[in-house]
Amino acid sequence: MEVLVTLGRTLGFSLAAGVNLYATVAVLGLASRYGWVQLPEQFGVFDHPWIIGLAGVLYLVEFVADKIPWVDSIWDSVHTIIRPVGGALIAVAALGDASPLVVGLIALLGGTAAAGSHMTKAGTRVAINTSPEPFTNWFISLVEDVFVIGLSLFTLKFPLLALVVSVAIVVMMLWIARKIWRWLRPSPAADPRVM
Repeated sequence: MEVLVTLGRTLGFSLAAGVNLYATVAVLGLASRYGWVQLPEQFGVFDHPWIIGLAGVLYLVEFVADKIPWVDSIWDSVHTIIRPVGGALIAVAALGDASPLVVGLIALLGGTAAAGSHMTKAGTRVAINTSPEPFTNWFISLVEDVFVIGLSLFTLKFPLLALVVSVAIVVMMLWIARKIWRWLRPSPAADPRVM
């Protein structure tokens, strides 16, 4: 059962970190500091006032940057490495004491989940930025903020249900990626070399 709880926390927090690392870290820090839920002691790394403060300030910067078309895409480009690494570190923190092999596997799982949600977010934002009006961008940005904070709080309170939700999100992301790949790949009938 503890393995499933750990997987739920790993996937839930890593997916959230891939969309907004700073909000995820701030939620973890505040939850640990104020005892919102009973967390394993390894989450204490997030409850230092400097970590919470820095995560809060960077979240505010990202909150503003995400509302400005094309600035959000530049911000996402800068975070293409930061968010997956952050997701991997959060996954390792969710794990606690384990063998080096398990730590490595969990880091890969967390980093991959964060990279997947980051790429989904960044790709969606590039597509939305082609729209001439800014309201869609603002709306999607607010939905992302609610998603990250909601998923983080849900993962804190209900890690087993978070595992189910996270797996469903990963399956949906893979399904969307497959559809996009098929759409981008030219059909054999369109290839002039086939004729």
